[in-house]
Amino acid sequence: MGNADSKLNFRKAVIQLTTKTQPVETTDDAFWDQFWADTATTVQDVFALVPAAEIRAVREESPSNLATLCYKAVEKLVQGAESGCPSEKERQIVLNCTRLLTRILPYIFEDADWRGFFWSTVPGAGQDEGEDEDSRPLAESLLLAVSDLLFCPDFTVQSHKRDGLDTEEDMQSIDSCEYIWEAGVGFAQSPPLDYIHDLNRTELLKLLLTGFSDAMYLPPSAENNILNRWVTFFSSTDNRHALPLFTSLLNVVCAYDPVGYGIPYNYLMFSDYREVLVEHAVQILIVTLEHEAGAAALVGPDNLFVNYLSRIHREEDFSFILKGLARLMTNPLIQTYLPNSTKKIQFHQELLVLFWKLCDFNKKFLFFVLKSSDVLDVLVPILFYLNDARADQSCVGLIHIGVFILLLLSGERNFGVRLNKTYSVRVPMDIPVFTGTHADLLIMIFHKIITGGHQHLKPLFDCLLTIIVNVSPYLKSLSMVAANKLLHLLEAFSTNWFLFSASQNHHLVFFLLEVFNNIIQYQFDGNCNLVYTLIRKRNIFHQLANLTSDPVTIHKALEMKKTTLAGISRTNSQETISMDGSRPAVPGEPGTLKASLVAIPAIDKLTEKAQVSEDGTMVCLQHNTHSPQMTADQHTYTLQPQTAGDQHKHSPQSADTNTSGIVLSWKSKLPLQTIMRLLQVLVPQVEKICIDKGLTDESEILKFLQHGTLVGLLPVPHPILIRKYQANAGTAMWFRTYMWGVIYLRNVDPPIWYDTDVRLFEIQRI
Repeated sequence: MGNADSKLNFRKAVIQLTTKTQPVETTDDAFWDQFWADTATTVQDVFALVPAAEIRAVREESPSNLATLCYKAVEKLVQGAESGCPSEKERQIVLNCTRLLTRILPYIFEDADWRGFFWSTVPGAGQDEGEDEDSRPLAESLLLAVSDLLFCPDFTVQSHKRDGLDTEEDMQSIDSCEYIWEAGVGFAQSPPLDYIHDLNRTELLKLLLTGFSDAMYLPPSAENNILNRWVTFFSSTDNRHALPLFTSLLNVVCAYDPVGYGIPYNYLMFSDYREVLVEHAVQILIVTLEHEAGAAALVGPDNLFVNYLSRIHREEDFSFILKGLARLMTNPLIQTYLPNSTKKIQFHQELLVLFWKLCDFNKKFLFFVLKSSDVLDVLVPILFYLNDARADQSCVGLIHIGVFILLLLSGERNFGVRLNKTYSVRVPMDIPVFTGTHADLLIMIFHKIITGGHQHLKPLFDCLLTIIVNVSPYLKSLSMVAANKLLHLLEAFSTNWFLFSASQNHHLVFFLLEVFNNIIQYQFDGNCNLVYTLIRKRNIFHQLANLTSDPVTIHKALEMKKTTLAGISRTNSQETISMDGSRPAVPGEPGTLKASLVAIPAIDKLTEKAQVSEDGTMVCLQHNTHSPQMTADQHTYTLQPQTAGDQHKHSPQSADTNTSGIVLSWKSKLPLQTIMRLLQVLVPQVEKICIDKGLTDESEILKFLQHGTLVGLLPVPHPILIRKYQANAGTAMWFRTYMWGVIYLRNVDPPIWYDTDVRLFEIQRI
């Protein structure tokens, strides 16, 4: 009954606030205490009892009352942080204020006139305190109080008091490095689990995340120079808890094991409070690890979270982080004989962003990941997510982040080398059953994305093929299935209508030719399956060499463009039976919410070229350097796209003539020499052996090719060219919109930002 009474009293206080037209004095404690002193409301209660319309009404009609409510709630958090919340009542007040501020902050941020409110000082506040406190903006007081409260003995951490001693631990002199939440990086002891502490930490982290979400209320801008003041202050030297907070968040995430003791259905028997804490911890981490580029980096102080992350260097720390992330990323793939018997985590997108930031900010970590085949423990789940989500419009962002990670890894030689390991893990995926390596798995899944993915994935085709180009010089032995998939892509991309229908489409053909050239020149010996497939599909290369590009042919080809790429490319793709236990990729459920994303930069902006020298080191090439081999991204032409409204201005003939000139200029640069020489040498030999021995069995032909050689017969090998990912303002903005879109959609209980005027992205229904 008491709980119902406290809800009723709380609701009465909210109604009083919305109906008062006169400002309520800050000293009227009897009025303000109704919001936090005698109530036991959950965060869900607060969201239900404080409707959006009423917050906005107070903001418009009684702004001073809303300002006082915020100020008084922050004041209570500061008092709690100073006292250490020794009593249950004080802890309840802190939690109530935390929930109330979590509810109100988004409505402060959505209004341009209010956005700076938390960064102003409150007139007349803190008169009894020192000058410093008096002049501190409200946001800083809130962030420091929450940071203190996250290391508050008996509230969010285990007390170190010895039994029988009543001395309170002084909050001001406490060394929070001794109270780190979990063993791992920089901390050896694993404190006992306490679900109350986990719940309290989660509530405080939810408030922090809400403060950081100020970024959601600014439109995306090409200039990545807008500082998030909340994140900047929180991760600066002003926050004495920055290091223990960083390590607590990182260790809690990487030490988490959702399967626990492996008892089937254990997650249905009891709540896992640690999982909710881990979700919020990883979200706080990826938001605070946003590295400011360009002008912003010069304005703000150092981000200590980025600094600490980049300085981790011990092998045991790297091992702890990599094993923890790989365990969590693999969790959604776990198959058991009992359906749904194992807990499946839902925060894999946040984990991918965290893994990305680790590799991007800490090159030693990246090299550690690639040093052994442990990188494959991350690769397989990423490929699983890509394949599983390829048809779902609401998962376009997930596929982008997965591809970005693989692009970053593919810039390093070791990644290509590791892909040669045999793939023996049998994770059920909707791909043909095959025997081969991790490289074969990667190629098959990329083929699936290109031929059977959602249409919004077309901008990623360049990235997918760039990854294959980057690893191709190191692939020792492609399976027949993977070889067929590559040739099938070339067949699809080299049809006349596809080549002529957009000015960039020929890039895809150039990328695939580069893959074949790399394998022929550097890995011929073990790749008889690919060589056999090249011979079998030799017509494609002859057609490319003899591509007709006169205006009449182009016009005819474009008239045929009635079907989609996916429709055409499924023909001849030799689909076979998929793995047992796999399910086909399905489109998103109608009505599913998704957040919009900004466009990604073109591949030539996303990468920089590096040439591999004879000793294996990479030399970055200047943008104006031309390698001996013409590559896909060295000839970009701009065609004005014709819209329906333009048709009366330009005749189709003039557009086709324009296209014809462009096609002629790149056609002459097609790198076909190596492949044509291979065909010239091997096709007559294969035909002769088939006639002489009456061979019809491909295994005999493969055996012959296996022992063949092209030494001295091919053109001089071209230098290996790698396109390494390079950070730029465009990708920084993409990551910001993607990350906040994920956080918005994942925080539904309570729905912190729902129906507020977010401007960084749009929420759409599919």
